[in-house]
Amino acid sequence: MFMGPFHATNLDPTYALERDLQLVTLLDRLGFDEAWIGEHHSGGFEIIVAPEVFIAAAAERTKHIRLGTGVKSLPYHHPFIVAETVAQLDHMTRGRVMFGAGPGALPSDSKMFGLAPVDLRPRMDEALECIVALLRGETVTKKTSWFELNEARLSVGCYTQPTMELAIASVRSPAGALAAGRYGAGLMLAVRDSDSSGRNPRAGAQGRSVRPGKMDRLCPRHRARAQSSAARACRSCGLDGGKPARDRRHAGRCGGAN
Repeated sequence: MFMGPFHATNLDPTYALERDLQLVTLLDRLGFDEAWIGEHHSGGFEIIVAPEVFIAAAAERTKHIRLGTGVKSLPYHHPFIVAETVAQLDHMTRGRVMFGAGPGALPSDSKMFGLAPVDLRPRMDEALECIVALLRGETVTKKTSWFELNEARLSVGCYTQPTMELAIASVRSPAGALAAGRYGAGLMLAVRDSDSSGRNPRAGAQGRSVRPGKMDRLCPRHRARAQSSAARACRSCGLDGGKPARDRRHAGRCGGAN
């Protein structure tokens, strides 16, 4: 389950956040394996700005479901703080946390931070290199145009050994697949429902492959009372290529892509 989450802009945010927590609690009771929580800052309808804070609260209400940052937008955060935070969360959840990373999907987010969209993926690569090393218990020294680490090492390593599960988002460019291949991570593909191939043409260029069995497809889903109403709603907003829903998945599931 992927949660942007998506809410009407006129919905009370306190109510919306509580409803999201209740949804994750219900998913846990129903036996869902995973829930991924997004990070957004400017869209208005995606109101979770710190997925790790939401995960900490959700972990207290659940027992089994695994909880992931889906994704943490690395260009906006110092990599050492990110690594420290998710390592602590790994202990607090007894290994149920998953670390999903990406460059950030909303141009309006990067504009607020004073960053050009073209700079986001290079920043993600620089930060991710350090975060992965830190989570693996390594000492890192690195200087870039936007952060510096001098013999940095986590005071508390991961609960999960040798490290927690890692996944990289891939939305509009091959950067995510390349990074996933470089670190042997999982890959979160944001695709239309009509693209069922799960292709990964770039990850192998790094000499490694995406972690076997961990290529998640994040597809738009619309919840409706019946198949016919779901099909009309999907056609009106351009989902499913303007074609009628082929089965009841459109009527019974919801989701999105970061």
